[in-house]
Amino acid sequence: MERTVPSTASEEIELYLRTVYSLLRTSTEVQIRTLEEVHGRMNSSMHPNARQQAPDIAAFIYSSLRLPDCMPQVKTIVLGQSFPVFDHHGYHQLERWQPVSGRARRRRCFFDGAETLACFIASRSDIDDVIPALTAYQIEWNKLNFLVNRASQDLLTPAILTNRGAFEALANALELPAEDLERLQTIWGDGFLSSLQAIRERRCSMRVRLLSGSLSEYWRATRAWWDVIEAACPQLLERPVYFVSSNPHSAPNLLTGFGLMHQPELVRYINQVENSQLLAEWMDIQARNVRSSRENFLYYLLKKYQATPEGAGLVEEQHRFELDHGIFRIISERTFDVEAQVIDLSRLDPGTMDPRLGPEDAQFLSQSNALILNIDYPLGYSAYHLLAKVAEHTEKILGVYIMGKAATLNGVRGDVMIPNVVQDEHSQNTYMFKNAFTAADVFPFLEYGTVLDNQKAVSVLGTFLQNARVMDVIYREGYTDIEMEAGPYLSAVYEMYRPQRHPHDEIVNLYNLPFDLGILHYASDTPLSKGRNLGAGTLSYFGMDSTYATTVAILRRIFAAEKARIPHDQ
Repeated sequence: MERTVPSTASEEIELYLRTVYSLLRTSTEVQIRTLEEVHGRMNSSMHPNARQQAPDIAAFIYSSLRLPDCMPQVKTIVLGQSFPVFDHHGYHQLERWQPVSGRARRRRCFFDGAETLACFIASRSDIDDVIPALTAYQIEWNKLNFLVNRASQDLLTPAILTNRGAFEALANALELPAEDLERLQTIWGDGFLSSLQAIRERRCSMRVRLLSGSLSEYWRATRAWWDVIEAACPQLLERPVYFVSSNPHSAPNLLTGFGLMHQPELVRYINQVENSQLLAEWMDIQARNVRSSRENFLYYLLKKYQATPEGAGLVEEQHRFELDHGIFRIISERTFDVEAQVIDLSRLDPGTMDPRLGPEDAQFLSQSNALILNIDYPLGYSAYHLLAKVAEHTEKILGVYIMGKAATLNGVRGDVMIPNVVQDEHSQNTYMFKNAFTAADVFPFLEYGTVLDNQKAVSVLGTFLQNARVMDVIYREGYTDIEMEAGPYLSAVYEMYRPQRHPHDEIVNLYNLPFDLGILHYASDTPLSKGRNLGAGTLSYFGMDSTYATTVAILRRIFAAEKARIPHDQ
């Protein structure tokens, strides 16, 4: 079908991508500095001040959080899809290197302890993500290096940690507002002074090498990921499956209620630790002074408690409890970092479930022969590879449900968006479909945000790969939901019911699918405002609220489908 909506492409971004991929075709290392000019000319909305002398601290923090903490030592970054790829190119026994990862980006990486960082990539989306982040990091590091060396040496002393005047003098020398320097201090914590000293001591000059960019290597890596799942749970080949892309914690928490069962222990913990904020929040919940969910709070508290020496034993206890209740976790250790869970509906115990799932009406699950395959949401185009592989090897797909983060152009952080149109920048297709969810499915379980259904989403190539021109096109055409995975997932959905590969640059009708399809996005960012990122508020409740509300909606949808199916389809 001929397209009737404009492409969101930008000449500057297309030039940037052509430059990146032409350089990465070389068999040697590429200097990141060769990308700095074209990166700046892209005028990325994520890095608007790339070409100014004053540091763009927002871009520096964003890229820093998506790269490992060892970056100040790194000079060479190598990208590959699997251990055999690295081994073939001379990077042997990678397993003996130090595992590292970014705080805000789930990507399997290994550091050799000297100057080389090896990163696993699952699709070209990882390249579109990591190369701009490395370039932004280097640009902003070197701006700070120039400014801190131009300043008086007396400014970079321990006095900045205790003396407000000294702190503000340093901020002024770095051409930063004091609050921006405070943001760096928050991110670096106790390493604030040593990090600034490291920046003063050297300029950043990184090199990157792509070991293999072939599509076949991505397929091999995806097959290796699937082989581990299939070996752990061969019943996936024989029983009907509900596919869910969400996260590794919300569904198990809701389906087992493990955190709720340990409420007395968790409450004792917050009464003993020096965290008045946690205790005050719990007391307000108990007194109904706030709208926060008791269940969400306990799930949040469980994770914090398990990170302490006193609560570490609950990690293994929780995994045993999940196994006893039909939840199998499969960790991906040899390929990219996408955990999977296989959930046997017949083994769930309605007596321990989160009350929002309606466990009083869930006894029928004992008669189910269906499984839930829940995977940790992937990055960008890898979603296509993963769902295509799942569809190829499972017995029957009963439903596909996608939950993930997105930026919103018409809402606020914590809102939930339900699209029925997705413009995919990978395939240039516009997908139209009947979303299994409406606002009524999520609204009863959302305490803070608003549910916006009948939305139009754009699946972009990467977080850095938008500029003012792209954002203007997106907004003028009514696309208010910006994310990275829905389009690739829908390309795989197309191939699950049509006898051909998904088209390119068409309007694609996905109505009348032979299985259920639902997509839910919760807003983590508001790019048209200067608001803080998701999780900046108290206890990250905006994030937990929308995450659990959408997961509840997905699980209730699956339960309803099973209740209707069991008497007729076995």
